[in-house]
Amino acid sequence: MDAAERVRSIDQADEAQLLATIDKWVEREVAPRVKEFDHADRWPAELVEQMKGLGLFGATVSPEYGGLGLPAATYAKIVMRISSVWMALTGIFNSHLMLALAVEKFGTEPQRRQWLPKFASGEIRGGLALTEPNAGTDLQAIRMTARRERGDYVINGTKTWISNGIEGSCFALLVKTNAEASPRYTGMSLFIAPKGPGFTVGRKLEKLGYKSIDSGELIFQDYRISADHLIGEVEGRGFTQVAGGLELGRINVAARGVGIAEGALKLATDYAQIRKTFGKPIIEHQAIALKIGEMATRARAARLLTLDAAAAFDRGDRCDMEAGMAKYFASEAALENSTESMRIHGAYGYSKEYDIERLYRDAPLTCIGEGTNEMQRLIIARQWVRRNASV
Repeated sequence: MDAAERVRSIDQADEAQLLATIDKWVEREVAPRVKEFDHADRWPAELVEQMKGLGLFGATVSPEYGGLGLPAATYAKIVMRISSVWMALTGIFNSHLMLALAVEKFGTEPQRRQWLPKFASGEIRGGLALTEPNAGTDLQAIRMTARRERGDYVINGTKTWISNGIEGSCFALLVKTNAEASPRYTGMSLFIAPKGPGFTVGRKLEKLGYKSIDSGELIFQDYRISADHLIGEVEGRGFTQVAGGLELGRINVAARGVGIAEGALKLATDYAQIRKTFGKPIIEHQAIALKIGEMATRARAARLLTLDAAAAFDRGDRCDMEAGMAKYFASEAALENSTESMRIHGAYGYSKEYDIERLYRDAPLTCIGEGTNEMQRLIIARQWVRRNASV
């Protein structure tokens, strides 16, 4: 598929109806149970089944393969809405959609026909397995290898911090098929890796926030898969294939940041109108009003940056700078707004009885996931200079 074929649109009325459906689901099913799942760090199996019914596991997959075929802008708005209440749910289907995107964008037609309908329905769920104990932001430093043996590949190594690693059943797996390649990225390949013999799950990694979605270690010891699991069936393209999907991944993380920033703003606004000190609601105190004003502006700017990046992605434009800007700003907005909202709540904000403490715990992940904000600033600077070269 070329860029023009990947540009999708949705009627405004259809989008409004879809978003209203998401809002009702979040209000009726998610909000009443979020503390139950989050505090117990329990896999939300019931909500996952409901997300299947809503089509979220095929949100960005083409209708040709059973998905909703949503543009990135509409998808981002869905993520914003859900994340304003509970960000972890968006990770369950976003990591999965990165797997689906890799297959749809770079796979062969037989690979698309075989895998995408099952991904879209949620029958097979999984994610993107990139990070290793000694390779996070620097993906070219991965050590996992795949060697060719007749018609198969044999894979050895370990991945870590993989979302859906325990509950998922299939992953887009980045490996080195040529450890001697120069430059290093030309020796990397991406595989469709379903769980099976030689593929085991290590420990579940405990986290400050982002509860209920499992982050695990994946261990491969003489894991054997047939050559038709190599995405695109040509070696050496894995790094480029992963980079192509990270733009949407960063737009998703930016949308999560927007959701947290807006959710924290709403909680603070509601509380500030109810809580009274010195005979009046605290919103009438200038110190609190200044905080609310900054939070509202920050959340609005984050939303606009994210939708701008999503629009560029939908047009088929290169948008690593726009996605980096959105991810960087929106994640920092999430962190700042959740902190300010907790301070507005006072002691209650530090209590597990109030929702703001969850947003406060979840927000820092957005500054780290899909590339640290330090790396985002480097990407932004490099692309800005290239687009504005003086000679």
